[in-house]
Amino acid sequence: MITELRHEIEIDAPTAAVWALLADTAAYADWNPFIRRLSGELEAGERLVVDIAPPGGRAMTFKPTVLVVRPERELCWLGRLFLPGLFDGEHRFLLEQLTDGRTRFVQSERFSGILVRPLRKTLDKTLLGFGEMDRALKAELEVRRSYTPATDSTVPLAIEATGRLNRRPRRCGSL
Repeated sequence: MITELRHEIEIDAPTAAVWALLADTAAYADWNPFIRRLSGELEAGERLVVDIAPPGGRAMTFKPTVLVVRPERELCWLGRLFLPGLFDGEHRFLLEQLTDGRTRFVQSERFSGILVRPLRKTLDKTLLGFGEMDRALKAELEVRRSYTPATDSTVPLAIEATGRLNRRPRRCGSL
């Protein structure tokens, strides 16, 4: 079985600023309510240590391998529960530059393996965690941006977010 979780949000900040905050993994504990720690080198083939705290769920630590790093565009890693094929998760951050210096940030994870269906409730909590993280990312970046003189401070900021379960997942590296 294959299932994909996906959450996206529009952020009033350029992709360079979004990437800089995502790549500053030492600061995750300061702003990120879902991924409380991410340590290791953000380079393809490197191993990370990731602590997550899903809302209403149990905190977990896992050690995924980085698959794709495309600065200001995409970060992707693959985590596994014990052996390949039991419960594999391909986690992806995708940044898309929009007009007026804004960014669409998409966080997704493609789960596969024989334990996907039995762990369904865990996946629901994970999707909630994606939403919490994405809103916190947006808030952190927009607060930082408010300290920089804007060209037009009269334009109100809009919060747009969607969270959904996608049964036709996209693979890392495929934009």
